[in-house]
Amino acid sequence: QVQVVESGGGLVQPGGSVRLSCVVSGSDLRTYVMGWYRQVPGNQRDFIAQITRDYSTNYADSVKGRFTISRDNGKNTVYLQMNSLKPEDTGVYYCCANGRIWGQGTQVTVSS
Repeated sequence: QVQVVESGGGLVQPGGSVRLSCVVSGSDLRTYVMGWYRQVPGNQRDFIAQITRDYSTNYADSVKGRFTISRDNGKNTVYLQMNSLKPEDTGVYYCCANGRIWGQGTQVTVSS
């Protein structure tokens, strides 16, 4: 059974940085298109970033130039490096494999 587990969230000051990790177990990461999404209470889950099998990336306009998605297939891990954080980046960040296998999410709170 394929599982997706996120980690790395926490409380960060505005302008700070944090790196989220997403470990995929039970299958080879190389076979998956991976994505990160963000959700705040009362809102839908919004697309943040995607990385394809051939390492092509795509970002939401709100995070371009600040966030970087990457993957390490040898470690079955996907990362989301988040820089220049803003309060509006606050939310639960979810990792997703092939648009259908979701993790449990990790909370990121940007606040002074």
